[in-house]
Amino acid sequence: MRNNPLITAYDGHRPVIHAQAFVDVSARLIGRVHISPGASVWPMAVLRADDDEIRVQDRAAVLDLALLEAPEGLPVIIEEEALVSHGAMIHGAVVRARALVGIGAIVLDGAEIGAGAIIASGSLVTPRTKIPDHALVMGSPGKVIRETRPEERQAARAQITELYDKSRRYMSG
Repeated sequence: MRNNPLITAYDGHRPVIHAQAFVDVSARLIGRVHISPGASVWPMAVLRADDDEIRVQDRAAVLDLALLEAPEGLPVIIEEEALVSHGAMIHGAVVRARALVGIGAIVLDGAEIGAGAIIASGSLVTPRTKIPDHALVMGSPGKVIRETRPEERQAARAQITELYDKSRRYMSG
């Protein structure tokens, strides 16, 4: 990773990637990015932390083509075992532990996705919206439809476990 031109310092801040984290060689990390042990960042994801910090915590996953950007005063935090799916955008928001942000969903400035919540594919979470723990959100703008079912939470956890296991296989060659 040291010689990867896609891992870029900005204004004196270089991304910090734990040795036990997986970052695909095509992912773009800029500035104050911190990737924790067991976390994974997949092909062509962009994590842009030139104005504030981005933290991807233990065993969280940022999938292919996702975009995370931290504007000044609005860090992006992806807590442990959370999943940001393909093509999702997180702009200055927090995704709590074991939450899932679906394919192509958008989460905007100051929003907070509660622990274990699921944001359906293509949904839009507007600025400063607080999504409760274990809520299922759909639509644009996103609305809480109901509480997630135990089997939905279990499926999300299984997905994170599968991604963690897959990342270990990628790391071992």
